[in-house]
Amino acid sequence: MNWDQVKGKWTEMQGKARQQWGELTDDDLAEAKGNREELAGKLQQRYGKTKEDARREVDDWVASL
Repeated sequence: MNWDQVKGKWTEMQGKARQQWGELTDDDLAEAKGNREELAGKLQQRYGKTKEDARREVDDWVASL
């Protein structure tokens, strides 16, 4: 699955994101609105990850879908 598909199905994908990253709140995911950079930023905030690590984790998650 590519990021455009995730963005288009973001409402459905939020549940999968919550399974992957339990510390993200529903508000975090709603604010991300399917935006890759926003989601990575939320991971940085909640998990204390570097920007590169957060982006890599988001990309790996999308690739696994």
